[in-house]
Amino acid sequence: MKTTLTLATLLAATSAFAGVNNFSAADVQGVRLKRPGRVVISNTSNRITAFHFFGNVKEALVSLKTAPLNYSPFAGIFNSNARVSSVVPMELAQVIADASRTHGVDPRLVAAVARRESAFNANAVSPVGACGIMQLMPATARYLGVNNIFDSRENVFAGARYLRTLLDTFHGDLDLTLAAYNAGPGAVRKFNGVPPYRETQAYVKNVRAFYEASLR
Repeated sequence: MKTTLTLATLLAATSAFAGVNNFSAADVQGVRLKRPGRVVISNTSNRITAFHFFGNVKEALVSLKTAPLNYSPFAGIFNSNARVSSVVPMELAQVIADASRTHGVDPRLVAAVARRESAFNANAVSPVGACGIMQLMPATARYLGVNNIFDSRENVFAGARYLRTLLDTFHGDLDLTLAAYNAGPGAVRKFNGVPPYRETQAYVKNVRAFYEASLR
């Protein structure tokens, strides 16, 4: 059975979802899921990503390990003891720091992704069902062992773990990692690099720029 991997646009969730454990995209009111494989692009300053791609998360990651990709490692992305970015809300700073140390990722990178994905909104839900601070799709959350997708700690820890998984898969290549987080590892595999979609390219550029600025 194939699953859909999507990391998507920001919308505020209604309070009705605030303690749901077994959540699926079909549970989100007003969501109109597109056919798997169809690309849905939204590219404005206030909206993030809405992509659909075929492929199981685990299968896509395994296939990427043998893909003929050219990698450009980025120094410092595994510095898990770095100081958390000052833009992170106080109540999330320690969570991001803990998650980053646990999974060996630079907390400034985790913060940059969280900022772009949800603006640190724990109740954020996208039109296609991506949820929480790190905007995890239910299929991705299940792969990462998440019980409550709206629990800030679980969501951030899962997002940090997924980032580390992607960083390992792409040998520390930041652009490919961000592209896979945004559009799905299957998309990166399909195009043997950053997908030629305006939204994914804008996402990679935005998150990378914010992360690099936090290093100064």
